[in-house]
Amino acid sequence: MNTPTLTLHGKTALVTGAGSGIGKATALMLAEAGACVGVLTHNAREARSTAREITAAGHQAIPLVADVSDEKSMKAVFASLKKSWGQLDIVMANAGINGLWAPIEEIKTSDWDETLGVNLRGTFLTVKLAVPLMKKKGGSIIVVSSVNGTRMFSNTGASAYATSKAGQVAFARMIALELAKHSIRVNTICPGAIETNIGDNTNARHLRRIREPVRFPKGQVPLTQGKPGHASQVAQLALFLASDHSSHITGTEVFIDGAQSLLQG
Repeated sequence: MNTPTLTLHGKTALVTGAGSGIGKATALMLAEAGACVGVLTHNAREARSTAREITAAGHQAIPLVADVSDEKSMKAVFASLKKSWGQLDIVMANAGINGLWAPIEEIKTSDWDETLGVNLRGTFLTVKLAVPLMKKKGGSIIVVSSVNGTRMFSNTGASAYATSKAGQVAFARMIALELAKHSIRVNTICPGAIETNIGDNTNARHLRRIREPVRFPKGQVPLTQGKPGHASQVAQLALFLASDHSSHITGTEVFIDGAQSLLQG
């Protein structure tokens, strides 16, 4: 039996939230494997920087700028992808924010809407608009969720964030079945503590007074004695799910957290 080579030559990919962290690491790794990569982020400077890094290494990439929660700007993104490459084989819906983490009485409707807008509406728009380009040949959709809201509920105050992440898992399962007839696979990655810049868009407020008094062993990531994982480790998982090595895997979640969520669940 021949084992497929882990290559993405001839394939095109879109990675959202590709300006830093998991998104950037994945964009670089998909490009290294041979894919043409659409580098999407809301920050034009970061989009250009990641795309330049890819092209400087001899691979193909185009910078794309959009707010993933805005339908008009996302339609423009997919029009650009269609014009540039005429196809789309891989989508990684990674863009997300932590938003406000606070007691429920302090979370405004606008705070809630912002978090679910980027994380859940953004995932919906990314996938919805990708499907017409993917239906002809099939491909792989990867949704980046989290251990929060799926297997871990001890981060008190993260109700909006956790809800958005749980919603992504349900959404991915639903469309995995719906899109199977088009040979489109849909899987979810659920990272735990990973060294990224997502803390830059976290607004934590008055969490100490609502946190449950639980004492954990020193270090919250058992596999690494408390050290967080790296974005490149999540990118390696994304590369596997994007490739033909995962050709019979769809509708599932993969937790990548060094057993953190088993300890803190």
